[in-house]
Amino acid sequence: QVHLVESGGGLVQPGGSLRLSCAASGIIFSIYTMAWYRQAPGNQRELVASITDGERTVYSNFAEGQFTISRDNAKNTVYLQVSSLKPEDTAVYFCNQWGTEVWGQGTQVAVSS
Repeated sequence: QVHLVESGGGLVQPGGSLRLSCAASGIIFSIYTMAWYRQAPGNQRELVASITDGERTVYSNFAEGQFTISRDNAKNTVYLQVSSLKPEDTAVYFCNQWGTEVWGQGTQVAVSS
């Protein structure tokens, strides 16, 4: 059974940074595309970025230049570096095994002064 566990969220001031982590188990992690999504209160879940097994990355327009997705196959972990945070980045951030309904429980990011 596949498990995804996100961590690294928290409360940060505008302009701050965080590194979110997602640890995977139960899959051959290195062969799968992984993705980060986010869901703000009252909004639908939206794609932030994805990374293929070959480390090709794709970003949503809003994420370009502010978010960086990466992976460490030796640790079965995918990361999301978020910087220059704004209040509108407040959301629960989820990890996803691309193309499946496998999700983590999410990690809350709150941006406020």
